[in-house]
Amino acid sequence: MPSDQVIDLAKAASRLCGWLYFTAWSLSFYPQPLLNHSRRTTSGLTPDFPLLNVLGFASYTLTQAIFLYSPTIRHQYAIRHPLSPEPTVRFNDLMFGLHGFVLCVVTYSQFWPRLWGWKPTSGVQRHANQVTLGLLWGSILGVGASAVIVTIKSRDGKGMDGRDWAWIDVVYSLTYVKLLLTVFKYIPQVVANHRRKSTAGWSITQQLLDFSGGLLSLLQLLIDSTLQADWSGLTGNSVKLGLANISLIFDLVFITQHFVLYGPVDEERERGDGAGREERAPLLAREGAERRVDEDEQGVRVS
Repeated sequence: MPSDQVIDLAKAASRLCGWLYFTAWSLSFYPQPLLNHSRRTTSGLTPDFPLLNVLGFASYTLTQAIFLYSPTIRHQYAIRHPLSPEPTVRFNDLMFGLHGFVLCVVTYSQFWPRLWGWKPTSGVQRHANQVTLGLLWGSILGVGASAVIVTIKSRDGKGMDGRDWAWIDVVYSLTYVKLLLTVFKYIPQVVANHRRKSTAGWSITQQLLDFSGGLLSLLQLLIDSTLQADWSGLTGNSVKLGLANISLIFDLVFITQHFVLYGPVDEERERGDGAGREERAPLLAREGAERRVDEDEQGVRVS
């Protein structure tokens, strides 16, 4: 087969992987909010996960848009990667990030049940822990600090050629924020599942789709770097490489928790742990009161 046909086939495979991973990862955002809606509660889901996702996907979407459409950043990227001057960022990366950001906002909003017309469920965690809040503010301050440094360098005529501190470093700081938050966003949920010895309220369908998307995203990146004959395309798009590997690792953890350690969840049965608890409580209280009355009457008749 002629080399030109091989290259065309590889490019087609890259595009196919790109849209397939976009589809798998995009679909993975729906099972959790749909599960919350069907149970009418966020019981079993930690707020840290969607909250960190909101900032993480905001950072991711912004970096993809900049790499695609900013001539300055693309020029600086080409200077730092002369053998592969074209960033391995595709339009489907941007669309994935934007779509993910919107769905993460929707999921996080479900921790305020009155917005969705749900009855508040007692015992549901609504506020992120202090570590999560520290990561959020630390990430914002880190990006701000890098922007201040580049601004100062730019006044001296630096920060534009890409060799010293440059605006591309601010963009990279956003990618590191996404990577950092991706690592830590899963940990509270892993710990919560372990403590409860259950994955109730946590959608395994979400993780299966996420796992498939991670494999396809990694495959696309490998194909693109092979076409460029330069493996620096992997490190040049560190956020995409890191996201794929981190997602795969944690997806395997959740899959193990669900299917091996704690067993598949019967959602109909577990749904009672959420909103149904409030409905059963008054009924159980009435049954207990009636039982006590019967016992008192029997005691009176015996005496």
